[in-house]
Amino acid sequence: MKLRSSIVGVLALALMAVAGCGGAGEPTKASAGGSGLEKAKINIGMMPVVDTAPLQIAMDKGLFKAEGLDVSMVKLAGGAEAIPKLKGGSLDISFGNYVSFFAASAKGVIDLKIVSDGFQSAPKTHVVLVSKDSKIQTMADLAGKTIAINTKRNVSSMLVRVAAKAHNVELDEDKNFVEAPFPEMEGLLKAGTVDAAQVVEPFGTFIGQNIGARVIWDTSQGPTADFPIAGYAATSEFAKANPNTVAAFQRAMSKAQALAADRALVVAAIPKYTTIPAAVAGSLAIGGFPTTLNATRLQRVADSMKEYGLLDAPLNVQDLIVADK
Repeated sequence: MKLRSSIVGVLALALMAVAGCGGAGEPTKASAGGSGLEKAKINIGMMPVVDTAPLQIAMDKGLFKAEGLDVSMVKLAGGAEAIPKLKGGSLDISFGNYVSFFAASAKGVIDLKIVSDGFQSAPKTHVVLVSKDSKIQTMADLAGKTIAINTKRNVSSMLVRVAAKAHNVELDEDKNFVEAPFPEMEGLLKAGTVDAAQVVEPFGTFIGQNIGARVIWDTSQGPTADFPIAGYAATSEFAKANPNTVAAFQRAMSKAQALAADRALVVAAIPKYTTIPAAVAGSLAIGGFPTTLNATRLQRVADSMKEYGLLDAPLNVQDLIVADK
């Protein structure tokens, strides 16, 4: 148990750490492998989580290099950090969750374009946990209860609210949710400070092992089955000024996402860019890695955001997508 707890602690540090990053690099002439690139050296924002395994696979397999791209991966503490760094130009493209990207775009915080899909939910990747002795058995029992999530008015609370509504329960962002980092949720459940917690891998696995927490709902089913979680975005200005560079990134990522269908490759990649040991990586639930951008799929996110008050007006996702080339 001490080993698992220490792993959770190390993961907490990894999620909070931010690697220093320099400028996004001056435009360079394309190499022979990337003829026509407006900019060969690019900075990509990423997070040390399972979701970004295809980026590591692309680096390992030389997929970016084959396209003439010289990629530097910049570690971010969280998706919210991507927005100012994209806007400021220290990142050219960044990984982030769709709820954050769509909300920032709709509010005029930043003019974004989605250039690659990244990650979608799968069984056990996003679950709702309760303590082993809790009287809560189903989502219907969460009426009037307190649920820990990592960020209010974002993908975590939305997934829980969608699931609760399917069980005829309406949850309020302010009354029913409390924010807490994923690594702290085990302690909150154990102490009874919260009634439930929405967690992602690897925390779902670790908390279950450490304190016997029970899964009462897997959000990768019902109305949020195969739900689009995250992708890669650039500013509209960057996408317009560097169409060949963006297309080269898309081609490399499409190949990497396809390779990530091989679980063994993902498991092997995880310890290279996270603090998750190889022995642990093999036991984790791993989501899906879509190979193409599909506006219909991503529209599910925007429509849910509008329904649950995370968008003031409907958002046409097609307008934000840079078509794969």
